[in-house]
This record gives sequence, C-alpha cells and structure tokens, in this order.
Amino acid sequence: MREIALHLLDIAENSVAAQGRNIRIEVHEDLQSDRLWACVEDDGRGMSPEIAQQVLDPFYTTRTTRKVGLGIPLLKLAAEMSAGGLELVSEQGKGTRLEVSFRHSHIDRMPLGDLASTFLALLISYPKIHWLFTYRTTQANGQSDEFAFDDVELKAELGDLPMTEPEILGFVRGMLEEGVGAIKSKT
Repeated sequence: MREIALHLLDIAENSVAAQGRNIRIEVHEDLQSDRLWACVEDDGRGMSPEIAQQVLDPFYTTRTTRKVGLGIPLLKLAAEMSAGGLELVSEQGKGTRLEVSFRHSHIDRMPLGDLASTFLALLISYPKIHWLFTYRTTQANGQSDEFAFDDVELKAELGDLPMTEPEILGFVRGMLEEGVGAIKSKT
C-alpha cells in the first residue's frame, strides 16, 4: 500500500473482522510539531498480548486465504523509516487501538491519500458499524481546524434507506469531500 489512507482502510477492516461495532478513525496533521498521526480504535474482541505481538510479524496472519499478513508490518516499517513509529494496544474482550506516527516533512513519508473516499468506502461497505471519523490539522502558527463525522445522525435520518442509493451516496460523498477538503486546503 502506498498511501496512509489505504492502510487505515485495511486496519479498519481488521476491526470489522474482530467484531468491532464502534470504530473510530482519527488523523492529525500537525505542522507545528512536524507530525502526522493516525489512530484506529475499536471495541471488538481484542487480542491477547501474544497475538498482538505476532500481528507485527509479516509471516503471521489470521487469514486462511494467504500465508502472510503484510499490512501492519509494512505500515510499521514505513512509519519507522520516516522518523515515526507504531503502537498496538489490545485487550481481549475490550478492543484494539493502533496508533501510527510519521515526521510530516520526512522525504520518505508516504502520502496521506484520499481520506474522504476511504471513509466513504467504509461507511457503505459496513453500514451496521458505528463510524466516527476525525481529521484535524494544526498549522505552523498553532491554528487548528477539525472535521468530524459521526454517522449516528445520518443513519437516524435515513432510517431504512440504504446509503448506496445514488442521491444519498452523492450527498455523503460531497459532505466528506467538502469537510476533509476544507481542512486539507489549509495545510
């Protein structure tokens, strides 16, 4: 994967597979401290300390369709190569939290990617999950901006209408693109 957004998508899908019902994704571009930070947190079944450690090994996977699990190990390597790191905290029966950070200005930092499309893909692919997305920026002068999207209100308003209806999909796409774009344009 060549973009942070795609790694976030992969990790969020792991959260769904772990039976997470509430999944929070946060991204913070902090130009003042020269950091890019992202977090995916869920309330899924969690992992034992042994399994959490194995997840960082590229030759470990819980999938039966292949023998390697490169997503998290490659993200960890990419973070470390750009003066950052990755932390995975998990507790069985309570959920998992994965945080990754990069030096924002590092030449080897992968691009952030299309957050709006990533969020939209998760919303329409997993409509029964409660999604909370937050994208925050802090300028070099310390000014902060934030776009937060919690799908509870939208789902209540839609009722039984599927989010994949063309008009609804277009509306949600526009809302996400506008929200993320307005914040992104200031970085």
